[in-house]
Amino acid sequence: MAKVEINCINCGTESFLQRDALYHGLTKTGECLSCSACGHVYPNEDAVPFRHDTPQTAIFTNSDRPKNPQLFSQSEAKTLCRHCANYIVNPFTQFCALHKKEVQATDSCPQFNKRKENSDSKFNL
Repeated sequence: MAKVEINCINCGTESFLQRDALYHGLTKTGECLSCSACGHVYPNEDAVPFRHDTPQTAIFTNSDRPKNPQLFSQSEAKTLCRHCANYIVNPFTQFCALHKKEVQATDSCPQFNKRKENSDSKFNL
């Protein structure tokens, strides 16, 4: 995406760069670059004073990132509602048949009942 925010050298305002196509007959021959506030025409892209040409200072470094993010512990991941025998999914909701309430796949409860793995089932949740 092309840059559009400029500091105009003619009027001194923060405005937008207007790009108008130049045609010779039906053939596009170039672009007219101008300030949207005052109409000052820039000869080429290098002469346009874009607003964010200064490099941004990096706030975070790679040392700030976690090495290996763990959302769930290994034991907790195996006892989520989506692996429970009482977990029912239909196009409109996710439901716990034991507690008779709506749940999310990543919920958990103390009454977890591991679902039997059926290898010939075409719906693996």
